[in-house]
Amino acid sequence: MITITYFGYGSLVNAATVPDGAEIVPGRLKGWVREWRVCGVWENGQGRCALSVRQEPGSEIRGVMTREQQSRLHALEQRESRYEKIGQIGTSFRCEAESKPGPEELFLFKATPENERWGCDRHPILQSYLDCVLAGFHQIWGEEGVSHFFDTTDGWHVPVLKDRAVPLYPRAVEIDTKLLQLFDDHVERQNLTLISA
Repeated sequence: MITITYFGYGSLVNAATVPDGAEIVPGRLKGWVREWRVCGVWENGQGRCALSVRQEPGSEIRGVMTREQQSRLHALEQRESRYEKIGQIGTSFRCEAESKPGPEELFLFKATPENERWGCDRHPILQSYLDCVLAGFHQIWGEEGVSHFFDTTDGWHVPVLKDRAVPLYPRAVEIDTKLLQLFDDHVERQNLTLISA
């Protein structure tokens, strides 16, 4: 079977947002930082901000190496339509379980130049998207993973749109109330600006 292998650092960490049967390997990527720095207007007219990455020597982020059938590439590229593929990052990745590097063909998605800008009031972070990302980190690394996400992501000046009750994010996931409270505690400690939907 011909496959593709990519590094997920945001919503792609959450197994509920990738196809059944995909192989997901937790790990760390050296030399990159996450940031709230890709903006666009989606089909419903809602402007929103999503995660991207930038290279930064000495930095490291947790994420997952995912392998799935090459036939899924087109659907993945449609999902990540505001991003470009950055290839050959395998030597910067280490699997957590065995400390092995990733394959040479490992790639990630980074915002295209035309979409690369900080979020703002017109392009806020969707709370339903943030919840999905945090749930993925919690599934793998527990509360430590949630703390790591906040500590290794730039752009927390971007406001968060409170759409949890009626999610605007198309891959929103159901999350236990206690876990949502944990997320909200982190949001409060980060002193984020919340705006009503």
